[in-house]
Amino acid sequence: MSTNVSRVVLAYSGGLDTSVILKWLQETYGCEVITFTADLGQGEEVEPARAKAEAMGVKEIYIEDLREEFVRDYVFPMFRANTLYEGEYLLGTSIARPLIARRMVEIANETGADAIAHGATGKGNDQVRFELGAYALKPGIQVIAPWREWDLTSRERLMAYAEQHAIPVDFAKQGKKSPYSMDANLLHISYEGGPLEDPWTEAEEDMWRWTVSPENAPDVSTSLEIGFERGDPVTLNGMPVTPAQMLAELNRIGGENGVGRLDLVENRYVGMKSRGCYETPGGTILLKARRALESLTLDREVAHLKDELMPRYASLIYNGYWWSPERRMLQAAIDQTQAVVNGSVRLRLYKGNVIVAGRRSQSDSLFDDAIATFEDDAGAFDQKDAAGFIKLNALRLRIAAGRNRSPL
Repeated sequence: MSTNVSRVVLAYSGGLDTSVILKWLQETYGCEVITFTADLGQGEEVEPARAKAEAMGVKEIYIEDLREEFVRDYVFPMFRANTLYEGEYLLGTSIARPLIARRMVEIANETGADAIAHGATGKGNDQVRFELGAYALKPGIQVIAPWREWDLTSRERLMAYAEQHAIPVDFAKQGKKSPYSMDANLLHISYEGGPLEDPWTEAEEDMWRWTVSPENAPDVSTSLEIGFERGDPVTLNGMPVTPAQMLAELNRIGGENGVGRLDLVENRYVGMKSRGCYETPGGTILLKARRALESLTLDREVAHLKDELMPRYASLIYNGYWWSPERRMLQAAIDQTQAVVNGSVRLRLYKGNVIVAGRRSQSDSLFDDAIATFEDDAGAFDQKDAAGFIKLNALRLRIAAGRNRSPL
């Protein structure tokens, strides 16, 4: 542990963990702490963090509304790849970390700080995401990760430390000891720990905050129409909306219809398996709609290659490589494909299901009804051509079978 730190930027929520970290940094490093609180749409007031920081002697306090930037510059670019980690997870926590890391580095540059600090544990992925991002943007920055240094290894020890040092924490609220570790932003809310540590135990119904259960969703479907320009959603039911408004409204509508729940055992970067539950109603809707429009507008081989690249792209984001050259290279290729993803998709939401009811693109559709029809196509497609196509593709199979290499 280096003690040659005079000023440090702390990612600060005002909760128990980061309040203890603030005091611990002041005591252990004898440094000035600058707090940074980001509003990413977590649904909780962020301004109370200011009063708590002031009460602990913090003179430079950054509280910023980053919701539009978060969705526009991070979530939507990720969605252009139809990104899913391990085929299921929409990366709601992962995609928020590059933005937080970038702002921490920028604040460190603005204030002359020589270090940043975060509250991620040594078991988790977030430590990797914060630190890889910081080092990519400022190679010489020092990173302080208290959970890898201190001996405050339990919630009880944290609360005792807070009480001993008169740290302004709502002990009544903390005393409830919610069994879950949660993270929320405009894209998702996640739940880990507590009863979920047993993969056989079903998540309790009262755990979920954004969605009703599909069983309790309305018995009538809800219709939506989403308009896209260059792969990004820009209108909802015919009305222009900002990126943050789009995601917030789809979260509300999707949640009311039981859309977006996920129970997943994922493979963490550090090597362990971890079970988490997620609510991502808006993201679930948008990915379904995007794929529906891409099926109409993307060339077949481009679409297939894009699907092959997606797992690699998803792993880069999950593992903290948002600022890497390989992620930026893939992003450039993905964004190039999106020039033709323009049009509208109609959807119906019903009891947890997102059903595509129609898609159209007046400018970029590759669907030719004269060729695709099952009725008389007036010679648009010569069915005799298929015979030669099949024989050419079967040639190697016929040769192998003729040399006694038949699979039977």
